[in-house]
Amino acid sequence: MGRSFGFLWSSTALSNLADGVLKVGAPLLAVSMTRSPTLVSLVGAAATAPWLLFALHAGAIADRADRRRIMVLANAARTAILALAGLLALLGLLDLWLLLAAVLVAGVAEVFADTSAQAILPMTVPDDHLTRANGRVSSAQMIGNDFVGAPLAGLLVVALPAALFGAPAILYGAAGLLLLGMRGTYRLNPDAGERRPLRRDIGEALRYLWSHRVLRSLAVTAGMLNLANAAYFAVFVLWVVGDGSQIGLEPGGYGLMMTAFAAGAVLGSLLSGRAAGIFGEARTLVGSWLISSLLLLVPVVVPSPWTLYPTAVLWGVVGAAANVLVISTRQRLIPAELLGRVNSAYRLVGMAGMPLGAALGGVVAEFAGLGAVLVGATGVCLVGVGLVWRALSDRISRPLTSAPALSDISGSR
Repeated sequence: MGRSFGFLWSSTALSNLADGVLKVGAPLLAVSMTRSPTLVSLVGAAATAPWLLFALHAGAIADRADRRRIMVLANAARTAILALAGLLALLGLLDLWLLLAAVLVAGVAEVFADTSAQAILPMTVPDDHLTRANGRVSSAQMIGNDFVGAPLAGLLVVALPAALFGAPAILYGAAGLLLLGMRGTYRLNPDAGERRPLRRDIGEALRYLWSHRVLRSLAVTAGMLNLANAAYFAVFVLWVVGDGSQIGLEPGGYGLMMTAFAAGAVLGSLLSGRAAGIFGEARTLVGSWLISSLLLLVPVVVPSPWTLYPTAVLWGVVGAAANVLVISTRQRLIPAELLGRVNSAYRLVGMAGMPLGAALGGVVAEFAGLGAVLVGATGVCLVGVGLVWRALSDRISRPLTSAPALSDISGSR
């Protein structure tokens, strides 16, 4: 892997460390401003809603413009808005609505930065190094978001709330500067789409995704898994934490479980390429999703801390491995000139179910109980795995992108 990937990876590591601080710190700061669950939940919504609103547009722009420049501008925007929020906090002028506005703007910038980052990575490494490169990026994301960013946010909220914005602002600024070290241009077609409406480019991406059998199946399955997992983990804390829960952990024990999950995810990210080389890409991907789905039953059938922690590690291993393989597969299957748009369309389908799943999990738990949510979510995951198994059954013993990839697996079957 060359110089450009090194700068890209370093920039990704810093920006994800900033993401981790902001993701955990903003809700903690909101709790100090209000005790309303609805208002506090708006902070999380402000961070994720931009994906539903701007993902398709970000993908279309990534296919028209220089992807590195988009990332630099997005990091500059995040630096500016968070520096302003930090100054307001330092002066005692920051309130909940200004906090929401800062998180929302930073979230919009994240959509453009992350969409371009996934589209630019194949331009920095050879095709046969994609899985390894994505594994390194995924491990950096996990370390930044969970291992370092989350505990750092807790310290900053207590020590100096203004630093909760100042630290990410500095990190985003440094991430943008590192991208300037990447040589060359990262715009595919200088004249692409100059006189076409943006909605035409978006429509082309949606049609391509829907007509491609493998990509369509992966997107639908990812959407089902994300919806089910969002429902599961929205109420899982009630199953695990407290005297009246099934497992009876203290809050600190739940945090330790999340650390175990993160450790497994880092390991899974680094080992995904090796596993795919041994078992095959399709077999590893489907097997990882199947194991991850079945593991959801373990805390239900055996509600014990002694089984919960190793289960969390395995959740992280197989979940991260599947994520790396899915990203690498998309980057290989989607033509370079469509990569930003189709990638963002895929992520929209895959992520759209998350807020719905979280809300659905709470409603079902109120009327049918926690166990019904946990078992029902497992069932939805298994149905999704069955769908993708059927779509990939003829490719289990060979690479997902082996010839004749596009001619065999495209079409509206």
